[in-house]
Amino acid sequence: MKLRLVPKGHDYFTAFSAVAANLHTAAQLLVKLMQDFDNARTLSLEILEHEHVGDKLVHDVVHRLNNTFVTPIDREDIYELVTTMDEVLDCIEATADSMIIYRVDKPTPQAIRQSEIIAKATQLLRECIDGLEKRDGLHEKVIEINRLENDGDRTHRDAVASLFDDAIPCTDVIKWKDIYELLESAIDECEHVANILEGIVLKHN
Repeated sequence: MKLRLVPKGHDYFTAFSAVAANLHTAAQLLVKLMQDFDNARTLSLEILEHEHVGDKLVHDVVHRLNNTFVTPIDREDIYELVTTMDEVLDCIEATADSMIIYRVDKPTPQAIRQSEIIAKATQLLRECIDGLEKRDGLHEKVIEINRLENDGDRTHRDAVASLFDDAIPCTDVIKWKDIYELLESAIDECEHVANILEGIVLKHN
């Protein structure tokens, strides 16, 4: 394959937007799974499909990096941006899968809250990335994502504490602790993406 010396910057930004849009859709499906748990298996499979799409989108960006000499933003930032978004999606898919594998009876209020935080954060990330080429209006959204991450931390602490409030079977404690940690990891990685985006803007102002 011929090495492209001058990149089509718009191609990269369009690819970033596709990754972010796919991620946000998966996050919305996770909220739906939590709220409509009778259809959890079907929704879990839909999330898995988006995880596969995400893998392909990220692979395409990395392949493009390997065949482009000049990029619109730093190569390491491009790689970190798309792979960290993929980490969020992996956590979402793992959460949905765990809910099925562990045969939980129903989602807890804390798990529902965590999924809602992820959906809000991924929506903001999508807005940030859609506007990344112009590098405008991102700072306020990053602050809001940081606030959501703090909210997620509090929700996670409350969730873990609640496992020891009642006579919950040990097996359920183990199941829910794992699920809560996956959800918390997704929220943390959303903040990581936001910090990457802010760093990109600072470099190119």
